[in-house]
This record gives sequence, C-alpha cells and structure tokens, in this order.
Amino acid sequence: MRILYPALAACALIATPASAQLVGGGLVVVNISDVIDDIAVAINVEENQIPVTVQVPIGIAANVCDVNANVLAQQRKAGGARCDAENTSTALNKIVQR
Repeated sequence: MRILYPALAACALIATPASAQLVGGGLVVVNISDVIDDIAVAINVEENQIPVTVQVPIGIAANVCDVNANVLAQQRKAGGARCDAENTSTALNKIVQR
C-alpha cells in the first residue's frame, strides 16, 4: 500500500501542468486565410490542404494576430476569442501541419 501512494502522487504531479494549461490557457480561433500561402510554403503542402481557421493557444494567437494576450483572454471569458492572423510563426506552422 505504501508503494501505491507515491506512485499516485507522482501521477498527479505529472498531470497537473497539462490540466492547468487547458483550464487557464484556452484556445483562440484564428483565421489564417491571409497567411495560408506563407504557411503552405513553410510546411511544404498545397494551399488547398490547409484549413481557413485553426484553434491555437492564446500566446500563439496574440503573436500572429498582433493582439494583446489579455484582450484575447477577456474575449475568451466572454464566450469565445477570435482573431485574424497578420503573420505566421513556427508555432502556428506546426499546429497547422498537425
């Protein structure tokens, strides 16, 4: 029984950061239609294989949409955050590639 408790505690510590990110971070719907060509070149796919919108963490959305992360967080609390990408980033490219 004593061996089980440390194992459970270790699992809880490992799982905590991920759950905290999901609850505190949130996702933003980003319209990437203006940067699809740049993303297509960066990830080496045809433009028609890329969706027009993607959901990304607030930090990435703030970066590519040139919007303050606090503004997006407030929008998210009010019912949903959306923005239009003005540029791309390596992080956005990786999300689109998935």
